[in-house]
Amino acid sequence: MAEARFDEGEMKRERGQAENDDKDSDDNRPSTSTERHISIQSRIEDLEALVDLNGAGRKACPLCPEEKFKSCYSHKLRRHLQNLHWKVYVEVQGQRMCICHLPCRALKPSPSSEQSSSRHVAHYHCVVCSGTIARKTDMISHLKRHSNKGETQASYSLDPDQDQDQDQKPAPSGQTLEILKELGTNVQLMPNHNTPQKSDTYFSRKMKTNRQLVFCSLAVLAEERSPLECLDAFGATGIMGLQWAKHLRSAIRVTITDISDACVNMIRENCELNQIRVAPGSESGPGSGPGPEGRYLTTVEVNKMDANVILHLRPFDYVHLDPFGSAVNFLDSAFRNVRNHGVVSVTSTDTGSLYAKSPNVTLRHYGASLVRTEYYRELAARMVLDAVARAAARCNKGIDVLLSVALEHFVLVVVRVLRGPSQADESVKRLRRLVHCQWCEERLFLKQGTQIDDTLPCSCHGTLPGKTAVTLGPLWSGPLFNSSFLRRMLNAAVRHSMEDVQPLLKTLLCECDCITTKYLSNQVECGVVIKTLQSGDETGSDSSGKRKSADEGLNLVKKLKCDSSVEHPPFYYSIHRHSIRGMNMPKLNKFLQFLTEAGFRVSRTHFDPTGVRTNADLNQFTAVLSKYSSPTGSKPGLNQD
Repeated sequence: MAEARFDEGEMKRERGQAENDDKDSDDNRPSTSTERHISIQSRIEDLEALVDLNGAGRKACPLCPEEKFKSCYSHKLRRHLQNLHWKVYVEVQGQRMCICHLPCRALKPSPSSEQSSSRHVAHYHCVVCSGTIARKTDMISHLKRHSNKGETQASYSLDPDQDQDQDQKPAPSGQTLEILKELGTNVQLMPNHNTPQKSDTYFSRKMKTNRQLVFCSLAVLAEERSPLECLDAFGATGIMGLQWAKHLRSAIRVTITDISDACVNMIRENCELNQIRVAPGSESGPGSGPGPEGRYLTTVEVNKMDANVILHLRPFDYVHLDPFGSAVNFLDSAFRNVRNHGVVSVTSTDTGSLYAKSPNVTLRHYGASLVRTEYYRELAARMVLDAVARAAARCNKGIDVLLSVALEHFVLVVVRVLRGPSQADESVKRLRRLVHCQWCEERLFLKQGTQIDDTLPCSCHGTLPGKTAVTLGPLWSGPLFNSSFLRRMLNAAVRHSMEDVQPLLKTLLCECDCITTKYLSNQVECGVVIKTLQSGDETGSDSSGKRKSADEGLNLVKKLKCDSSVEHPPFYYSIHRHSIRGMNMPKLNKFLQFLTEAGFRVSRTHFDPTGVRTNADLNQFTAVLSKYSSPTGSKPGLNQD
């Protein structure tokens, strides 16, 4: 009998525990209410409208319980709403999910805790599923999962007086397409466009600088000769090729290709959106075929084809490679049919292997050994150029480097192709290994037949135990820029109103000539390059629109090589890396002036905001730095004795 009563009590406790678990799961289950939570607002005025701030007396915060924030007057409550709730938020689709302290989500006490009652925690209300999540990073990940599934519609209805965004339209699959405008070109984007693993139509807003640099390089080549056969080998949304066609019009003939059916269909829709006609030779789809001539601005060719296949089938004057990750698998086919004096631009986004975060992957993809250094971004650019030069040499072609840029998200190199075995041999001679000191980070390109430690000007190998120097590479040891090409790129950026990329081009121009901005101002006035671009003899076609002859094109390449005959010093030093402990460094611009007065060539670098490119070695660099540094507590730059 006692056992029966015990079993019955045990069953009741289990049944009660199950009911509590069901209740807790119901509390954590996303709400299906059609009303928006008060913590989700689009403007600060809407948040302040939750409480009458114009009235007299004390008022309570609408998003905090009384025990957390007591009632106060309007001016203090307004500061509380602005500084706490409005600033601590997660934004999506123009809606701010402000931090909420109301008892919407209860935190269960741990079994070892002596507290009997549960306490409330700050949280966010999801704009899509109305679920509550405590951490901001978890909410961001939660929203990304919604986006990957295509769930972008809110679980509540919008306010009657709030219209839907005009820059969105429903897709055939029921998803919402976002329309983005960049450089006068409209493109449709899928809801998960920023997740390449889940979306074929990948698009990154962070690559805007890359797209503008590629456009300027193509605009410069279009001035030399026209019409150009251009290829965007990885179209995705097609924004890059559409920008080329929309702004350069008849000077180029654009071909956009991609291997994905979704991308090809999206590119055709974007062509129709920008009043660009798809060539009849392309695969049939929306916007292709004959149509009224006055409706379309220009014509592009859209193909569903692998990049290696189309590069083997047809010759091009300009080829742009921008795969998701490394581009080494497409370099051989890119140089196979590119025309003489054509241009190949390569964008690599595998920053893990480029910036020495994954040395094994670096060795596997590029055949180079790297370690993390202060000048790791320039190492990445030179390593990509090494792979490009070797691929060109396998096709009996050489390269002339026009532009090299390494930023946070990508590495971009632009090279001119020079046909002939002699040109290939000259390029291969510039591929060398680098000697790097692991203690002081002095570096020098290794010459054949020399010992490693004897080539470095530092004395670390004689004063410190163990192996101090390592060999890196092979790397490209030649120049990274072409001064004349950069000047014309800056002119193209001004002509097409690209204000975002002009400061970067000016920095590259100073870095190429190894001068400071003060000396560049003599050549650039009001953002327009003068004294070099006023004459019309640098344009690529005559009045009849015909191409220049081969001799004239060769003379142009020789002129570009003469402009880059004075090479800039390789690599740079970080002023913070070599600062002296207990000493105040001078300002960076002042330090550049001190190096110039000491007789060295000097400039800033786009690779590192604290980097200094100079022909001085590390001992001379640190000597000038210590001379003009002052002890801590005194004014820097006065210790000149």
